[in-house]
Amino acid sequence: MLDDADDIHPLFYGAPKTTEFKKLRKRIVQNAREAIEQYGMVEPGARWLVCLSGGKDSYTLLAVLHELKWRGLLPVDLLACNLDQGQPGFPATVLPEFLDKMGVPSRIEYQDTYSIVMDKVPEGRTFCALCSRLRRGNLYRIAREEGCSAVVLGHHRDDILETFFMNLFHGGRLATMPPKLVNEEGDLFVYRPLAHVAEIDCEKFALAMNYPIIPCDLCGSQDGLQRQQVKQILDTWEKNSPGRRQVMFRSLMNIRPSHMLDPKLFDFAGLTRQIDAEQD
Repeated sequence: MLDDADDIHPLFYGAPKTTEFKKLRKRIVQNAREAIEQYGMVEPGARWLVCLSGGKDSYTLLAVLHELKWRGLLPVDLLACNLDQGQPGFPATVLPEFLDKMGVPSRIEYQDTYSIVMDKVPEGRTFCALCSRLRRGNLYRIAREEGCSAVVLGHHRDDILETFFMNLFHGGRLATMPPKLVNEEGDLFVYRPLAHVAEIDCEKFALAMNYPIIPCDLCGSQDGLQRQQVKQILDTWEKNSPGRRQVMFRSLMNIRPSHMLDPKLFDFAGLTRQIDAEQD
């Protein structure tokens, strides 16, 4: 069934016929479907703004969502969106041509946030935080203009783990990027359907499909980032103990407030012994 060109979305045309790729594709689709169902992302009549950067993760997201919709497993409207932020060297024609060729409904938006970031961020500091805020604000605006109820992002399992450890090491809190949340204004959902998908699977998939990957370092602000340091730590752990990433990820879904230290989540002061309860 997966090899029948008449029974797949155009985003899967030319897919490798190998058993290895079929298993990879099946695993990614199943993981995404599991996250969508587990976190209640589907609502009747929904329209999703699927954010496409041109990286391996967003291509994987786009393909998987359209595959699920193609098979009647995702009853929502999908609108792909790329925000061209005016970065020097950004190949502005790659994504419009790709989306048109694949027959994917899309909106391409140009907003020169790069100049704003260059003006506001002191020399020697990374651009990512301000750049991300400006990008997110524009995506929210576009979603509202297009009548979308959700902004859908391509963050995967490893992004979520890295964010958790960044908050742990540098933020002094236990928090990460959830698969589903509501924006601060309260009018839009933010979804991450690839929450259970490993980064290496996204990379293998996008490369096997020969999607036109656009590098994420056009601004030149990637070296020395805290996220890269955390990624190196996780890589080392994974190398020394294969499967460590998945074990740590599962722990984020198995939290015991009574075995942590936050009195706002568990009433430690109100704990009683059984003998105390019997005496009362």
